[in-house]
Amino acid sequence: MSNKYITRMTLEQALKSEGQTDWEKFDKSDPDSEPPDFDWDNAEIVELPIKKMVSIRIDADVLQYFKSSGKGYQTRINQVLSSYVKAKRAG
Repeated sequence: MSNKYITRMTLEQALKSEGQTDWEKFDKSDPDSEPPDFDWDNAEIVELPIKKMVSIRIDADVLQYFKSSGKGYQTRINQVLSSYVKAKRAG
């Protein structure tokens, strides 16, 4: 399924939107457009962590390494830092 069918929303928005699927938007000729069979009784609402804008100085070679992978380098840097924090908290 492509990302064009994914909508991000807050918990409050998700709770208010229950039962508001626009089934007419699905393209019946495209098998990827059909919603998958899913047991919604076991679904969990996941809130995305709040992001904070900061300015940080990073070594040029470290920044170049992350940028060389293309778009999303800031997200990858955040993932590495998050992994580090989880490891420190666990150990």
